[in-house]
Amino acid sequence: MDSIISKKICMLGDFSVGKTSLIRRFVERQFSDKYLSTVGVKISRKTVEFQAADQQKQLKLQMLIWDLEGNTKFKAVTPMYMQGASGAVIVADVSRQVTLDHIVDHVQSFLGVNPKGFAIIALNKADLLVKEEVVKLLESIALTDQQRVLATYPTSAKLGSNVDAIFHKLAYRIMAST
Repeated sequence: MDSIISKKICMLGDFSVGKTSLIRRFVERQFSDKYLSTVGVKISRKTVEFQAADQQKQLKLQMLIWDLEGNTKFKAVTPMYMQGASGAVIVADVSRQVTLDHIVDHVQSFLGVNPKGFAIIALNKADLLVKEEVVKLLESIALTDQQRVLATYPTSAKLGSNVDAIFHKLAYRIMAST
């Protein structure tokens, strides 16, 4: 018999870093370069299947992906939206240094509300850089809490690069702790 477990995942990051585009690529397998600012929160669903450790049943994780707007004037309500989340994808735009500078703030904000949660970092729009620049950028992002911050990936919602990887790695870790 299959079991379905439902968990909340938050997408965090500054405005226009590609949070919505990453969700659309993962959930709908689509990309649009037309920018639409998220107002408030938009919730998307995607089910990821796992084989149980005992090999007797399939486990299904329904990810409720909360796309939180990145506009700073709504920062006061963001913690309320984050409550009860098992994981977060922290998104930065590799072409905008200020968004990279805010990664740690987003991680601390999420883990402050959800100390048992897990985060993964998506350095989005990596297709705009050459490979050497991406490698250098990955080396420069060092986070201290490796227990809760699972990994940092260069992503491209446009090309689909590492999009499934960030969500699947987060999903597996959440399932392992359930």
